[in-house]
Amino acid sequence: METIRFGTDGWRATLEEFTAPRVRMVGQAVATYLADEGLEGPVAVGYDARETSRGFAEELARVLCSNGFDVLLSERDRPTPLVASAIADRDLAGGLVITASHNPPEYNGVKFIPEDGAPALPAVTDAIAERLAEPDPLPESDHGTVREVDFAAPHADAALELVASITGGTDLSGLTVAYDAMHGSGRDTTDALLERAGATLERFRCDRDPEFGGGSPEPAAENLAALIETVTDDDSDADLGIANDGDADRLAVVTPDRGYLDENLFFAALYDYLLEDASGPAIRTVSTTYLIDRVAEAHGETVHEVPVGFKWVAEAMADHDALVGGEESGGFTVRGHVREKDGVLMALLAATMHADEPLDDRVDRLLETHGTVVQDKISVACPDSEKSRVLADLEGVIPETVAGTAVEDLNTADGFKLLLADGSWVLVRPSGTEPVLRVYAEAGDEKRVRELLEAGRELVEPLV
Repeated sequence: METIRFGTDGWRATLEEFTAPRVRMVGQAVATYLADEGLEGPVAVGYDARETSRGFAEELARVLCSNGFDVLLSERDRPTPLVASAIADRDLAGGLVITASHNPPEYNGVKFIPEDGAPALPAVTDAIAERLAEPDPLPESDHGTVREVDFAAPHADAALELVASITGGTDLSGLTVAYDAMHGSGRDTTDALLERAGATLERFRCDRDPEFGGGSPEPAAENLAALIETVTDDDSDADLGIANDGDADRLAVVTPDRGYLDENLFFAALYDYLLEDASGPAIRTVSTTYLIDRVAEAHGETVHEVPVGFKWVAEAMADHDALVGGEESGGFTVRGHVREKDGVLMALLAATMHADEPLDDRVDRLLETHGTVVQDKISVACPDSEKSRVLADLEGVIPETVAGTAVEDLNTADGFKLLLADGSWVLVRPSGTEPVLRVYAEAGDEKRVRELLEAGRELVEPLV
């Protein structure tokens, strides 16, 4: 039981630890939790494209069924946000998804999604962790049923309807989108949705490969070389590039002028676009750009900062009736949709934005108006068992200056965020999914960001 730890977005581990008996214990814990909470409806079970995911999903389905719950099992691997949407739309008791998202193929994971479709908060995951136990089946006469269902079609209908309500329509005819599924569960889902809206598709890695081509299904610039080369080629027909991570809850955008579009810049462009016809605050994580705040101020709106983790974004979106919520790692959702990051919905919205006005033009205008913003991050290896100690030690050595600039304020909502006198900042926080500490920095140019990241590394590494 002590091996099963729910982090930022569920429990992930290598297949040496992520075993069928432990998955069954999670299934029993969820069944017990739902019963204790008086939630009696069906439960959704989804899974990603990894070799072992379907088998683990079937294990969960059997445990839930033996505890009296009817189970809606995805008919094939599908994006995590499709399961979240199904839970909310079908009034289900909750759901489970077998996925390790962007982690390499030797990992797998499981996440629980409550009845509202938003990410589970710690009170819920703690309650589930307290109930970890071997399966305890009811008499066979009390067992539920398992039915395979299609989560894709209802989600596509809802996405098209929502984006049309935001933009006035979703006619992408005349737009060519290069789409990279990275061999993950976005294939035949994100591309199919864009095609249904009228776009012409050029597909990359849209076949299922449980090994993800020997890498990780992480849509970072260094992993999207072919997509970037295609979209930025003057002789290419592609107008826009879109990529999803392994379970397609996040997206990356590639534009003809910029190539890989920094997620912070996409977030700012998205918020600016939404504010043309709507109003409301934005929710961003502590690691996300202050450019969002500048866009909000220009429109008379506000921004609420939360710790890293989309669960905190989702909670704040409900508390503040936010128009949009997002994080610098490429996870976003908008008002009117389930409060879970959705790389499929956002692909459609990004393409529709680009059809209305090239994203490069909007970003250029935002930077000209609000000033250049550059952000980057690095990782410092740190065992999970040492993270708390390192952060405790860091508290005692916070410097008065970083890279020659005075520290004006300190934000401890999630790790340590040092706000500097020149408007730049450095953040050190523990990863919730990997044995590393993240060091983030934001400033007005790349040289300054590199200086800040190096200063952050020099501050943290001696403590590990």
